[in-house]
Amino acid sequence: VQLQASGGGLVQPGSSLRLSCAASGLTLDYYAVGWFRQAPGKEREAVSCISSAEDNVYSTESVKGRFTISRDKGKHTVHLEMSSLKPDDTAVYYCAVDRFRRGDYVCVLERDEYDYWGQGTQVTVSS
Repeated sequence: VQLQASGGGLVQPGSSLRLSCAASGLTLDYYAVGWFRQAPGKEREAVSCISSAEDNVYSTESVKGRFTISRDKGKHTVHLEMSSLKPDDTAVYYCAVDRFRRGDYVCVLERDEYDYWGQGTQVTVSS
């Protein structure tokens, strides 16, 4: 299984970005998928996740109202729409799959619950 995160870049505060997560070796539609981020010198933290059943979504408090996770089942991808970006959002963003919650109505914002990880995409918010 390989996950590919893409869409990062250098943007100014207040800007928007759309990250994408694609997979080979499995179909993302059937699994809970999470987005995580790791800033320099900090631990990797959960950002948002989407459940495999009914696409229920959960987000960490700091991104609520600004970030939206969604699926494109036609393209078997998961996106993270980020708006009103702040310098504190600067980090490497990773997508990950929780294979044990296949068919579940919930997902969890716990790093250790995720089994497959992508290589990350850098998001830098700076003026």
